[in-house]
Amino acid sequence: MTASASRSWIKPAAIGAVVLALAGVGYATLGSSQKAPDVTFISLAGDKISTQGLRGKVVMVNFWATSCASCVREMPAMVDTYNKFKGQGLEFVAVAMQYDPPNYVVNFTETRKLPFIVALDAGGDLAKSFGDVTLTPTTFVIGKDGTILKRYVGEPEFSQLHALLQKALTAG
Repeated sequence: MTASASRSWIKPAAIGAVVLALAGVGYATLGSSQKAPDVTFISLAGDKISTQGLRGKVVMVNFWATSCASCVREMPAMVDTYNKFKGQGLEFVAVAMQYDPPNYVVNFTETRKLPFIVALDAGGDLAKSFGDVTLTPTTFVIGKDGTILKRYVGEPEFSQLHALLQKALTAG
């Protein structure tokens, strides 16, 4: 057996080990009830919205950027999701990343008529508070008790997201 042939099994084995480790971390994270951080969002309109003030409601917090192709692509589905569930009590905060120019965020929000709260993360503190979010889009679903029910990195599977929201909104 050549040296390269004997090492060819290492890559799949290493990849498998990484996948299992990540799955274990994901399972451990879901198994523990992690509370959403106590933060205050500042909306484009200048309103202050705190996670403490949102207790008792189901909340989606979506970290995004105007320069993120996936974020731009998913935004119409996020708008549809909000419109579908807002009457049942869903709150939605779209947090523009620190590197996103504020004038781009305002323009995007106005031209797309985003119906939910849009906030800027000027100092990057919000992203840090939510576990050092660096990948966009990243979306958190927070239950009425302030517990993070799910973290989506990338575009969510919207039928599964809708099922989760429906369950959370009807929970006592």
